[in-house]
Amino acid sequence: MNRRIGFTAVLVAALVLLAGCSGPLQSTTTDAAPTGGAADGTAAGDVTRTISTTGTGEVSADADRAVVTVAVTARADTAEAARSAVAENATQMRDALRDAGVDDESVTTASYRLQPYYADVDRKTSERDVAGYEAVHAYRIETTPDAAGTVVDTAIGNGASEVYGVQFTLSAETRAELRERALERAMNAARTDADAIAAAANLTVTGVQSASTGGDYGPVYAVRETAADAGGAPTQFDAGSVTVTARVDVTYAAA
Repeated sequence: MNRRIGFTAVLVAALVLLAGCSGPLQSTTTDAAPTGGAADGTAAGDVTRTISTTGTGEVSADADRAVVTVAVTARADTAEAARSAVAENATQMRDALRDAGVDDESVTTASYRLQPYYADVDRKTSERDVAGYEAVHAYRIETTPDAAGTVVDTAIGNGASEVYGVQFTLSAETRAELRERALERAMNAARTDADAIAAAANLTVTGVQSASTGGDYGPVYAVRETAADAGGAPTQFDAGSVTVTARVDVTYAAA
């Protein structure tokens, strides 16, 4: 009887050992706190804090480029006659501009169209007939602000019949310089706001995590006054200044 009980106890113990070995091995890792802080001075285990701000900067300068858009137009009974008339007048205009010191590379085609125009609608038939054809060749002429009036007078006096507008802007070199300065001012404005927010939250800005530009680099044009041709007086323009605006979105790390 005692021997049977002893054998049973040994068997139960063996089954318990086998059951323990047949399950998956499990482990639990506990992170131990390091003795020192992070490289940026943040204590181990601290949550990273960020402050996001937006800054804008503006820089203005006198316009150093002018873009004059004029058109040579002609009407005729046939499309070919209208085309030929515009071509002849356009050649005359370009020759005059060249004599006035405007480089050929500064004169480019802005648009061109050749289309019929119609007579008044017949009240009885509600129809309208083709009265003729109109050709329009528009040109974009780049020059200096001081020469814009001369370009207008030269074009109108030598074949052009319409002035679509005069736009004062900046050369690529000047625009790039103003953009750089505007971005610097935008970053300074963003940092000023970040420091103020950090101080209010009892924090300190420790660095920049990310920065991006908003793409607001388009110049804002300002024309103070335009003097039109009257009584034979030459056309004169007062170009005014051009403002370049930049925007930045910055995320700062704070501790």
